Amino acid sequence: MNFRNLAMWAVIIVLTIGLYNMFKNPQRSISQNNSIIFSEFLNEVDNGRVVQVDIQGNNIKGILSNGENFTTYSPNDPNLIQRLTEKGVSISAAPLDEKMPSLFGVLLSWFPMLLLIAVWIFFMRQMQGGKGGAMGFGRSKAKMMNEVKGKVTFNDVAGVEEAKEEVEEVVEFLKDPKKFSRLGGKIPRGCLLVGPPGTGKTLLARAIAGEAGVPFFTISGSDFVEMFVGVGASRVRDMFEQGKKHSPCIIFIDEIDAVGRSRGAGLGGGNDEREQTLNQLLVEMDGFDTNEGVIIIAATNRPDVLDPALLRPGRFDRQVVVSLPDIIGREKILKVHSKKISMTPDINLRTIARGTPGFSGADLANLVNEAALLAARKNKRIVTYLEFEEAKDKVMMGAERRSMVMTEDEKRLTAYHEAGHAIVTINEKAAYPIHKATIIPRGRALGMVMQLPEKDEVSQTREQLHAQMSIAMGGRVAEELIFGHDKVTTGAVSDIEQATKRARAMVMRAGLSKELGPVAYGENEEEVFLGRSVARQQNMSEETAKKVDAEIRKFVDKGYERAKKILTDKIEDLHKLAKALLTYETLSGEEIEDIVNKNVYPSNKEDLKVEDEDKGSALGSIGLKPKIVH
Repeated sequence: MNFRNLAMWAVIIVLTIGLYNMFKNPQRSISQNNSIIFSEFLNEVDNGRVVQVDIQGNNIKGILSNGENFTTYSPNDPNLIQRLTEKGVSISAAPLDEKMPSLFGVLLSWFPMLLLIAVWIFFMRQMQGGKGGAMGFGRSKAKMMNEVKGKVTFNDVAGVEEAKEEVEEVVEFLKDPKKFSRLGGKIPRGCLLVGPPGTGKTLLARAIAGEAGVPFFTISGSDFVEMFVGVGASRVRDMFEQGKKHSPCIIFIDEIDAVGRSRGAGLGGGNDEREQTLNQLLVEMDGFDTNEGVIIIAATNRPDVLDPALLRPGRFDRQVVVSLPDIIGREKILKVHSKKISMTPDINLRTIARGTPGFSGADLANLVNEAALLAARKNKRIVTYLEFEEAKDKVMMGAERRSMVMTEDEKRLTAYHEAGHAIVTINEKAAYPIHKATIIPRGRALGMVMQLPEKDEVSQTREQLHAQMSIAMGGRVAEELIFGHDKVTTGAVSDIEQATKRARAMVMRAGLSKELGPVAYGENEEEVFLGRSVARQQNMSEETAKKVDAEIRKFVDKGYERAKKILTDKIEDLHKLAKALLTYETLSGEEIEDIVNKNVYPSNKEDLKVEDEDKGSALGSIGLKPKIVH
């Protein structure tokens, strides 16, 4: 398609250049050969050297006595014919419009109009993706998948065993319908895959296509929506017509929330084009005209915004939850992706899976790929555990920005900020263990303390949530205790945002406030209208809203006070850890525990050196007492 477009533009450019050259001097080809001026022509006639002339309008062609041809242009001279006759010149004459225009002349005269029509058709085809040009508005954009290379099967999908069992029934029905129909059972008309981004919904659909052995059409929800009202509904009808012709078949609609959102939602009324498209989809899935053998599989990560009519039995009978994998699922996913790279045999994928809670399938695939890229960057022929550890840090915390220039004061403040987070984490019983602490800028952060839960968790307790808010406030409190109120920086912006969001969720959604009780407040707080975020009327009075704000503030203040008490009591540990971070820059959770609790520093790193305050070093300037390091 790209070659055809380039060829068409090349032809248009060549013809345009040719026309420009032709119209720039249309008589150039005529005037180049043996053209003489009129006075010279008259002299030749008087001298008797002109034998024959052909007069057409004011243009004169002729032959001289020596056999040469000539051309000239004549003004309206009434005595010209008489002078030619007196000299015995053979004369022939014809009007300008005697000859019919040639085919090239006709095409030349019509070329601008033909060019305009061709360009219009070209752009209309581009707007419609080449589907039949200007007459293809209502054609479906569903593509039939035929994967010969890169075929995906259920063996390539890991970590979502329950979801695989649900969709395997669809595949079995397409292969052996009698197995289900003999007992009176009917296969679901539609199957909705629901789950967070990156959990493998689209991959699962591709596996269904690879296993079923039936026609598989794939389309995105955004392909239905067009600028013209009614086009989306026409495309839905055409899509189901294609499905009927290839029945039994599977139609996969990715990101169905683009067209399946609840009707009539929003302050500005509904979108006519989207709602008509949704209405047509509802009718085609379960209307008067049944579509036997056409199974719809859709995927979304926003099931809460879908129209209730779309989710009822008879349309999407079955909702398959594709959730984040547990430790066993993560290990299986790592095994699938690690087959493509060369690894050392001592790598234990179960250990890597244990250290990646909350990772989706896409995150784990990215982890394996990053490890391979890091090994290749180091000119290694095989991937070791060190590359996996570095890749995990890069995926979780972002890439290191060692080239970023920071002053000694900024490094010192960052070290105390991160040390504040770490000390509070160690002293909060309900906190997750520290994975790593660093003052090397990563991503958008100047430093980071990363925590990892020891096991997969599906919910959190009130104690854990309060501990997380206390940890979030640890950095700001450390800055205030060490540098004073006026030297506090904006480095705690993201920490404050996280603490506030967590407190708001505890009060308004989880019902963890004793003052307000187990009641949900402010559902769907905001809607987007005309490009701006507009607050909807919340399910609470003004008095209740004030109580909610007061409870949120109380939760955040509680976390601040807990962090302040811990850091005040553990001020020596704060100095000790900040000093170690300034020296080592990055410390693991075990190393932090050894430094704080056992006063043991890493032996595999450079020895911790302490200089006197008089020498003006970064470490001495923070008022630390020299200690003997073993």
